[in-house]
Amino acid sequence: MTKMRTVDAAVAILAKEGAIEAFGLPGAAINPFYSAMRAHGGIRHTLARHVEGASHMADGYSRAADGNIGICIGTSGPAGTDMITGLYAAWADSIPMLCITGQAPVAKLHKEDFQAVDIESIAKPVTKMAMTILEPGQVPGAFQKAFQLMRSGRPGPVLLDLPFDVQMAEIEFDIDAYEPIAVEKPKASRKQLEKALDMLTAAERPLIVAGGGIINAGASAQLVELAELLNVPVIPTLMGWGTIPDDHVLMAGMVGLQTSHRYGNETMLASDFVIGIGNRWANRHTGGLDTYTAGRKFVHVDIEPTQIGRVFSPDFGIASDAGAALDGLIELARERQAAKSLPDYSAWVAECTARKGSLQRKTHFENVPIKPQRVYEEMNKAFGRDTTYVSTIGLSQIAGAQLLHVFGPRKWINAGQAGPLGWTCPAALGVVRGKPDETVVALSGDYDFQFMIEELAVGAQFNLPYIHVVVNNSYLGLIRQSQRGFNMEQNVSLAFENINSPETNGYGVDHVKVAEGLGCKAIRVEDPSDLPAAFDKAKALMDEFKVPVVVEVILEKITNISMGVEINGVNEFEELAERGEDAPTAIIALLD
Repeated sequence: MTKMRTVDAAVAILAKEGAIEAFGLPGAAINPFYSAMRAHGGIRHTLARHVEGASHMADGYSRAADGNIGICIGTSGPAGTDMITGLYAAWADSIPMLCITGQAPVAKLHKEDFQAVDIESIAKPVTKMAMTILEPGQVPGAFQKAFQLMRSGRPGPVLLDLPFDVQMAEIEFDIDAYEPIAVEKPKASRKQLEKALDMLTAAERPLIVAGGGIINAGASAQLVELAELLNVPVIPTLMGWGTIPDDHVLMAGMVGLQTSHRYGNETMLASDFVIGIGNRWANRHTGGLDTYTAGRKFVHVDIEPTQIGRVFSPDFGIASDAGAALDGLIELARERQAAKSLPDYSAWVAECTARKGSLQRKTHFENVPIKPQRVYEEMNKAFGRDTTYVSTIGLSQIAGAQLLHVFGPRKWINAGQAGPLGWTCPAALGVVRGKPDETVVALSGDYDFQFMIEELAVGAQFNLPYIHVVVNNSYLGLIRQSQRGFNMEQNVSLAFENINSPETNGYGVDHVKVAEGLGCKAIRVEDPSDLPAAFDKAKALMDEFKVPVVVEVILEKITNISMGVEINGVNEFEELAERGEDAPTAIIALLD
């Protein structure tokens, strides 16, 4: 056995578990851990400008590829509390992420020592485990358990808090004898899956709702295979967007109150059976449950047993990993296909496809200031199938989900449930770490962009290139729109006359100057006809300088994006597409 500091053992465990990307800020109470990373040399560290930013970077890295676990590091006091929003975003979307904090010595934990805080208690509600490790000998086991928990069942984040003296203590540890604990995931039985398939094939107009659990399981290919075997249309949730490519004939659109397609909502309302796999039945997807559930039966498959029935009681529930359930359903479907006992759903598929060719929103506006819909049309033209989009909240995210196109899993990366403003920029940097040499495009409104704009400097310092499209209407646009119901517009304007940048024309913050001051490149666009050239220039600047490139688009200030309170009552504030030229980048050309 080898005697070593606990932190040296912990870093060796990180490397053996495959967690080799860290984001954080060193501080006095966590310096021993940093010294262990330096001695080991196998953990790459990206220095953030704010610890919340570091947590979102680790989150983005975790979301970027199957098996990734990002690490966030800081002290327990203000750094640990800064991590809480990042932990919440990861916990809400079932993302594995490991936060490591440095704490005051054990003997001083009850003495109100400088920057000592009970981070364990603070973090517990938004983690799968939060633990202040009081005994040096517990360090290897705590890290071992953390990795098992992050990967088992419904994935999620963990926080481990290390008092300074615990970090410095020496223990006997042999990394060669260390083994990860087996991951635990429930698996559907054949009998359960037979019943689910019997219910589906008894229906006339069935749908598959594909949730983010399919992406977490790395099972998108199986989802497409099952849909093709059964010839059943798929409705991805916002977190499941990309499980089936947007241009696949069985991709029936998204459903919901905001991030949805007109044809997706109409197809859901026309269905008589839904099997949801790895989804939560989130309220922005369902709207009113009476409307959503009326006239159709439901099967719910989820890795977390207590998730089944949480929102509404399905007709049948199965606790299972999404990948295991899909594998079993594929096996059964193949057997029935060979026996020629599967129903023919070609007429139902044709009906769904016809909706995609008729129920579309207009995107081709030539207004100045620019209408947001035109921005997404030009993004569809400028960025290819390999593009990964990163976004979090606001009218920008809602309109983006309505109008952009996604062609594979982990190509739409979104803080879906928590939606914290400021998440997009640091998360995009984490995604770039996880997807080197791939095209990453972030999408923000001006307020989301301003929240953690300092993290652009991280991209400049560490050469993490991506394109950040900022749609600027100088408003808290989503809140302004929601205030319409209160007949007010209160505390939502970001506009002011910038005495240093009169060229901003009353839109306030000069994002171009700020981005350039942080070491990045930036372009401002005020005319929609200039968007193609701006995106081309942004790609060239990104390739040349290897830094983030901001494309700021000046929008009309008052913008209302399609949304409602029921899936059969979404308000369309703009004129709808009537001809193909109204929506030239639609997945299916509009039937004139």
